[in-house]
Amino acid sequence: MKLLMTCLTILSLESLSACNTVKGIGQDLQKAGSSIENAGKK
Repeated sequence: MKLLMTCLTILSLESLSACNTVKGIGQDLQKAGSSIENAGKK
């Protein structure tokens, strides 16, 4: 039972860190897209 709880905790932490990474990449891409859009308007 203890091993199961340890594995679930580790998997939960890994999934949370992966979500933050994906969210960060999405924000970077959004900023890049905004920059390109603003450059096109000039």
